[in-house]
Amino acid sequence: MNKLLPYILFLFFLIPQLFAQTIIKGRITDKKGEALPGANVFIKGSYDGASSDAEGNFSFRTSRKDTATLAASFVGYENYAQKITLNNATLELTIQMQESMNVLNTVTITAGTFEASDSKKMVMLKPLDIVTTAGGGADITAVMQLLPGAQRVGEQEGLFVRGGSANETKTVIDGMIVQNPFFSSTPDVPQRGRFTPFMFKGTSFSTGGYSAQYGQALSSVLLLNTKDKTDDASGWNIGANLAGLGATYTHKGSISGSVYYTNLSPFFNLMKSNVLFDKAPQGINTSLTINENLTKNSSLKVYGTYSDSQSSMLFPSYDDAGTHYSFDLKNKNLFTNGTYQVNFDEGRWVLLTGLSYSHNTDRIKIGNDDGDRLDERTQARAVMTRLFGKNNASSVLFGAEFHAIRVGNIYNEYDFRLKDNYSAAFVETEVYLTPKLAGRFGMRTEYTSVISKANIAPRISLAYKTGQYSQVSLAAGQFYQTPEKNYLYLNQQLGYELANHLILNYQLIKNDRTFRIEGFKKDYKNLVLEHTNYYDPNPYRFPTGPTDNSGKGYAQGFDVFFRDKKSIKSGEFWLTYSFLDTERLFRNYQKATTPTFASKHNVSVVYKQFFEKIGTNVGVTFTHTSGRPNYDFATTSFTPEYTKPYQNVSLSASHIRTIKGNFIVFYATLDNVFARKNVFGYRYSGDGKQRFEVIPPMYRTFFIGLSMNLSKQMSKPKEADLDNL
Repeated sequence: MNKLLPYILFLFFLIPQLFAQTIIKGRITDKKGEALPGANVFIKGSYDGASSDAEGNFSFRTSRKDTATLAASFVGYENYAQKITLNNATLELTIQMQESMNVLNTVTITAGTFEASDSKKMVMLKPLDIVTTAGGGADITAVMQLLPGAQRVGEQEGLFVRGGSANETKTVIDGMIVQNPFFSSTPDVPQRGRFTPFMFKGTSFSTGGYSAQYGQALSSVLLLNTKDKTDDASGWNIGANLAGLGATYTHKGSISGSVYYTNLSPFFNLMKSNVLFDKAPQGINTSLTINENLTKNSSLKVYGTYSDSQSSMLFPSYDDAGTHYSFDLKNKNLFTNGTYQVNFDEGRWVLLTGLSYSHNTDRIKIGNDDGDRLDERTQARAVMTRLFGKNNASSVLFGAEFHAIRVGNIYNEYDFRLKDNYSAAFVETEVYLTPKLAGRFGMRTEYTSVISKANIAPRISLAYKTGQYSQVSLAAGQFYQTPEKNYLYLNQQLGYELANHLILNYQLIKNDRTFRIEGFKKDYKNLVLEHTNYYDPNPYRFPTGPTDNSGKGYAQGFDVFFRDKKSIKSGEFWLTYSFLDTERLFRNYQKATTPTFASKHNVSVVYKQFFEKIGTNVGVTFTHTSGRPNYDFATTSFTPEYTKPYQNVSLSASHIRTIKGNFIVFYATLDNVFARKNVFGYRYSGDGKQRFEVIPPMYRTFFIGLSMNLSKQMSKPKEADLDNL
């Protein structure tokens, strides 16, 4: 699907979650009655909660029913817990916290990681953050590209992190690798992700130095954990926009079914496109979610989705000026994911098991040539965690996983296929060495049958508390990845590629303001190098020369991040800057140089404002990326020619209204307001004598839609409800 298939899922799940049935408010103090600003208050087992203000006051809503446990935490104080009864009214409390003799549970491992899924840690991006970020298109990956360490590569989907290519980042849902997290790739037209943000509690985006629980990613993992069951609500949600129609029905908060029909013809009839479509992207997508608390100690989550889509585009022929060739794509994708979690011994032991299966087929016709792509993955995973220490702050976990992978590429008479049985085992412990020093130590071992090789990867992270609101963190480790399939089709004697990470981080979080600076060094070894007599910049080329693991490289630099949710009433602001210095000798490069997907400077500025009286949220995003290097066809000098800097200003707005007891969200976006003619790179004719610019599918896009919740049980949301999603 085209990257401009925005927002089909935008806010489809928003309305049912905006409204809560019980208001919980009050004040948090110490035993002397002094206010404790910035304390976390939340319902255990959910993500309903808030932070206290300068006077210690807090207020939030929850859709939980019957009894629940209200918890509170604050630096230097004992954790607080109290049983409460939720009765669809307003519950007002005064919480008095006791000062702790130790602060073991206040240090958090943060180097290389942005968390959004743990109410005791720094919250970075909730689902509502993602869908209200202008320029993100309600797409998880697109918004992640606005965070430190990542950058936008406008002609290809994926996360490019700290000098790493897109295939060096893996997407993980509930611990399971997603084989096809994006809609099927088309030449120079990036695709959006397959999953809506409202499926998940939040996001954990690792820019390096990540946990030993995960592997097969030289640069980064994007961790997505699906939501827990929190209520018994039932109802319909119906949405319509320029990309299609959709409907979702939820039954008692346990079973949810969705169907979406997509057709971009109305959108392309209104907007001028730089891509010629013989058939606009269209398709149908269905999904089923089961989320049930089997007992008070166990839960089951099952998610399945099936999509069938097709499109036909006309691309310029780089050999014959003025002529085009067709690229027809028919895609079928099936993905299922199930997890079972149980805790016992009063929660000190937790077992998480998972099963997943994905199957993706692409039927492709390029001009008169036929081609097929196949991806299939079956995986099983089990993790046992033991919590110990004061407040169960420390832990040790061990686990294992197995993947049966099958991939294939067919192009005319060429038929390439691979099978791989990949297995891994890991152990990791997080302990508090002193009241101010925490450590996480892990080890991972992997075996890949396609190359018949194993590895052992140690990982370590340390965090030291430097003040009441600040800390420094250090992370280091080894990260292995099996070579790309195009190389393995021709040579299965290759070994693992390797990246060594070293990350140093400082962060300060106070009064809803976050400041973070992080330096990093990444050394690449054993990269696949193709030995050819010339350089071909075509990113879709198939290897032609002999290959080995003699490639190498490095990436180093620093990131700065600042987020302020305090200074502007009902508004927030964040600023990101990343500096990158990187070189590589890999693929069919003839010498070590900066790869074409890397840019030295990346800046993002995001501002959001909520107007409670009119129920409207507006946002603006500015992004700047310095020029990326380009190397001429058959060059030996590798002297770079840089594209002009990429710049984009985007606007978004959403408005909530009540009509006959039903809630409707109207939303609109305007991307690349000033229609800047950005260039992402160049393509060449077969003889290298002609060069053509790679440009966005559209220079400016405008998009509108609505989402309606057919339920009369809810009341109009307030700013606090939106903020506490």
